[in-house]
Amino acid sequence: MEITLTTPGLLFSAISLLLLAYTNRFLTLANLIRTLHDQYEETEDKKKKDQIQNLEKRVSLIKNMQLLGIGSLFVSVFCMVALFAGLIIVGKILFGMSLVMLLISLGLSIIEIQISVDALKIQLRDLE
Repeated sequence: MEITLTTPGLLFSAISLLLLAYTNRFLTLANLIRTLHDQYEETEDKKKKDQIQNLEKRVSLIKNMQLLGIGSLFVSVFCMVALFAGLIIVGKILFGMSLVMLLISLGLSIIEIQISVDALKIQLRDLE
């Protein structure tokens, strides 16, 4: 496989957009947790506490998604440095590591989305 300086550079825009989406998810969940926490303080409703615990799991997943995304970008930069220095084998290994980190981040995203959908289903069941 031929690898050039532009190959890891292709990940930059994809990872940047993913990190933006992850950050938006995180901020939305943080606001929701604050709101639910205030409501729980007033009523001590067990359902609200359960929702907060679900959101805590999701926030933890999003944190890990972000860390892996940032790590992937970081390793991509090192890959470019290695390629620039003529260390092709090292560059290929670093590029592979970057892709694996990105895949794990995306896998965690799928899990987080599934948890979110399950929580919405529970919420909708109350309406039935």
